[in-house]
Amino acid sequence: MAVILHEMTTAEAADRLSSQLPGHRVEILKGSIIVTPPPDGPHQESLGELSYEFRRSGGRETGLKEIQGIGLWLPSGPDDYAIPDLSIVDADYKDALVEKNCYAPHVFHLVLEVTSSNWGNDLATKVETYAESRIPVYVVVDRKHDQVLVHTDPEGDKYGTVVPYKRGTSVPLPASLGVDVAFSVDLLLDGGED
Repeated sequence: MAVILHEMTTAEAADRLSSQLPGHRVEILKGSIIVTPPPDGPHQESLGELSYEFRRSGGRETGLKEIQGIGLWLPSGPDDYAIPDLSIVDADYKDALVEKNCYAPHVFHLVLEVTSSNWGNDLATKVETYAESRIPVYVVVDRKHDQVLVHTDPEGDKYGTVVPYKRGTSVPLPASLGVDVAFSVDLLLDGGED
């Protein structure tokens, strides 16, 4: 009896994991598969608050949309993609579909990640891949270190400017987004107010 072996590609393995782990976020970063567990309640509350405030401040009138969990095709590898927690993209982003429900980096103006158990990816690997993709603004709600980091001015695989915001302060969205809005660091770290 003949046995036929089929070696899976990284993309095929990621697709299989996605189907076998409902609710988990599966990404390929620099050729490695990253699996993130389902988000907790405060994580989702933070994203809801951000979306609400962006819209309330006129974000949609600037020709941009805020979308949770949209795929970002990455130039760092042939199958690389990320799924940021929240993105601010061109209103016509659908015209930039690459494949696998992922869109070209040029339509992304800001990506935001709220850290979970695999926080190291958000603080290292994603900094590099988002900078390489020329994403103008990368925000990390760093629950592990109790701060919010705003990365701007991508240069190679780094951001030229990184500004940390501590509890008791507010994080303004960069003026390049065309809205005047700031978010409480405490609200972003803890989720909605009780």
